[in-house]
Amino acid sequence: MTTLSVVMPTLNEEKAIAVVVRDIQKYAAAYNPEIIIVDSSTDKTPDIARSLGCKVITMPKCGPGKAIIEGLHTSKGEVVIVSDCDGTYPMDAIPEFIGWYQKGYDFVNGSRLHKKQKAMPWLNWLGNRTFALLVAIPFGIRTKDIASGMRLYSRKLINAAKWETNYSFWIEIIVKTKKLGLRFKEIPIDYRPRIGEPTVNLFRSGRCFLLCIIKYLFNIKAIDPAKL
Repeated sequence: MTTLSVVMPTLNEEKAIAVVVRDIQKYAAAYNPEIIIVDSSTDKTPDIARSLGCKVITMPKCGPGKAIIEGLHTSKGEVVIVSDCDGTYPMDAIPEFIGWYQKGYDFVNGSRLHKKQKAMPWLNWLGNRTFALLVAIPFGIRTKDIASGMRLYSRKLINAAKWETNYSFWIEIIVKTKKLGLRFKEIPIDYRPRIGEPTVNLFRSGRCFLLCIIKYLFNIKAIDPAKL
């Protein structure tokens, strides 16, 4: 039986967390998932998570990539599904993700961009498609969505490299998967309206994404990955 951990970074998700955690417990019940919340909230998010049986790691507000990396290294599962905790991602897709891992894939990416989803603003859709092309073409990676908040990583992939970025971690791990010769699979998923208020700074993320692509494409050591 494949053992599963689910890691979710949280920042003031008290309106969504109970819905998301209960969906994980429902749709991943066969795997008895370890659910890890890496939390930087000022609201009741961590209290709700603990009441639902989640393991809560408290971190100062430091960025999503650092929170995810902390969760990955704390987790114990053979596979780890990382997801946003805002209700936008379909937890009923967890068995499909695991099925692709069982077919030999180390990285399963949930693509929101196989169609125009009503819950995604046009500006976000255009930006995501543009950055996906900037990764797909020069690195030879078949992807349409490099910023998806729902992904599966194998323990082999998690342990295969030093993870060094923060706001551009989504790009770092997809590029290094290719460079390491590990298997990547992208599957279409639905994308739903967000519960609660957005917490992502799109300008900062876009800048870090672009610098990360340049760094790993041209191996520019002068670009400090810790600032990405």
